[in-house]
Amino acid sequence: GVHALVGRNGSGKTTLLKTISGLMKSVSGRIEFEGRDLLKMTSDAIVRAGIVHVPEGRMVLSKMTVMENLKLGAYIRTDAAGVRRDLDHVVEMFPWLKERLTQAAGTLSGGEQQMLAIARGLMCSPRLLLLDEPSLGVAPIIVDQIFEAIGEVQAEGVTILLVEQNAARALGA
Repeated sequence: GVHALVGRNGSGKTTLLKTISGLMKSVSGRIEFEGRDLLKMTSDAIVRAGIVHVPEGRMVLSKMTVMENLKLGAYIRTDAAGVRRDLDHVVEMFPWLKERLTQAAGTLSGGEQQMLAIARGLMCSPRLLLLDEPSLGVAPIIVDQIFEAIGEVQAEGVTILLVEQNAARALGA
């Protein structure tokens, strides 16, 4: 399912996602995923456990091509056939990617970079996808495409934890 985490700026939404993904450490408590305490795991081990974080601000590797960014998303995978299948799938989900595979990611618009960041996250074949403000600073037509993709990913059985300022849109995802 899609679970939305909503709240004011500064209320800790991004901090929670960073803590789940191992980018920030907690001094106490537990965060469990499939019976494992994430707070005792490295961020790399968390990714290998199936949790992928698409942070706020896109964070694409601007000098690398779209294809290189997508392949980087699959860095932990050893199933070449599955990687090819997922590459075909994300290109189908975001068709403009196919036309820009050799283009430097930094030359894409902000919305296109956001879609690339989500597609790169999907290349890791996540079981839990953490999305931090996927519509922030993105044109409305691109926001529609992003939320359509989120719905498709959720329908495929991936659990999504979504931080979103647009509460109505997040709850409708």
